Amino acid sequence: MARDRLPFTLKLYRGSTRVASPFAGMLLKRRLRRDKEDPTRVTERRGIASEQRPHGPLVWVHGASVGEILSVMPLLDRIQAGGFSILLTSGTVTAAKLAQQRLPEGVLHQFAPLDSPAFVHRFFEYWRPGLALLAESELWPNMITEATRRGIPLVLINGRLSKRSFQRWKMFKKTAAALLSCIDLCLAQEIDDAKRLAQLGAARVFTTGNLKFDVPPPPADPMALSALKRATRNRAVILAASTHKGEEAAIIEAHRRLRRTVPNLLTVIAPRHPERGRTVAGEAEEAGLLAVLRSRARLPDSGTEIYVADTIGELGLFYRLAPIVFVGGSIVKHGGQNPIEPAKIGCAILHGPYVSNFAAIYAELNRTRGAATVTGVDSLTTSLELLLHDPNLVSQMAEAAHGTVQRLGGALDRTFAAIEPYLVQLRLSA
Repeated sequence: MARDRLPFTLKLYRGSTRVASPFAGMLLKRRLRRDKEDPTRVTERRGIASEQRPHGPLVWVHGASVGEILSVMPLLDRIQAGGFSILLTSGTVTAAKLAQQRLPEGVLHQFAPLDSPAFVHRFFEYWRPGLALLAESELWPNMITEATRRGIPLVLINGRLSKRSFQRWKMFKKTAAALLSCIDLCLAQEIDDAKRLAQLGAARVFTTGNLKFDVPPPPADPMALSALKRATRNRAVILAASTHKGEEAAIIEAHRRLRRTVPNLLTVIAPRHPERGRTVAGEAEEAGLLAVLRSRARLPDSGTEIYVADTIGELGLFYRLAPIVFVGGSIVKHGGQNPIEPAKIGCAILHGPYVSNFAAIYAELNRTRGAATVTGVDSLTTSLELLLHDPNLVSQMAEAAHGTVQRLGGALDRTFAAIEPYLVQLRLSA
């Protein structure tokens, strides 16, 4: 895209981010203090590489955080099997740690540069990708316009655009159209996502389904799982997964009420941001409940009531430990977290009403009775009590949830088929 053809809003954004570049150090220092950056790799945020670029054609894949990184893992395997080198970038420390644990051997990971013209230019100068795959809704203006200027094909994979985001973008329709016109191909999760992207100006849009349905269930270390099962033998266990600030209080209060009829109850809370673990444990202690932190290498004992799973990459353990799971980000107005992982493992799922990030998935899980909606402490307590006293209902919900996500798979094959021509062209031009 020629710079003189950029709409005023993008010119303003580009100018503002250029002027702000000298102050990036202040921003990064503040983020470091809040544990939102890796101090050993912070230069990557300025576009300075910490890995050697491999020889030959390079495919660059970018996802914002943990959910996006997990969703593209099987696609990385397919691309790598074709002999291509892959660079994966992400924007959060949690996603980087997950990448270290689960990336296929040979796939490189870097933190994405801040969206400043200078940092983005430096990033592209060094890595020189031949194809860029952007996951879900990662539309950073400088990143996109610089890739377009260099003639790098851009493909949006697993694309989504919520109603709320769509309404915001409509207020800047020329800006959205300018950015989306740079995307060579948009592969949307759902028909509604595809319609919204097309209305905002995307030229080639296809619905391929949600890659998250084709991600294998999260792993669990057999020895760690065995130890947890021994520690919780003869106890009822429930899990609150990927919770956000404000939700733990509801879970803790529900536990307080439930222990009257389920005296051996253990509630596991896995906060979406593990660094909040000590805060969550503090809330439990204030409520008069004994809490233990997983990060301190402790197992729950007979006196533990709240077990805070404040570690990274271990949700697979707790989905296999707890047959009943509340999926967070849904009682507070966050938009809901991904329910596919617990459904694949076979858990009965509860969630709040605010699930716009995964609206179609939750609607289908609710329709098949693999999941149920709760609205607050009262309904959460009632639903948990019902399930804790009815193992048959738990089994029925778990089977329905598992069957639903199995039936909705296939996005991986469709996505790879759509990007394969770009891979062929990349090989021919190498």
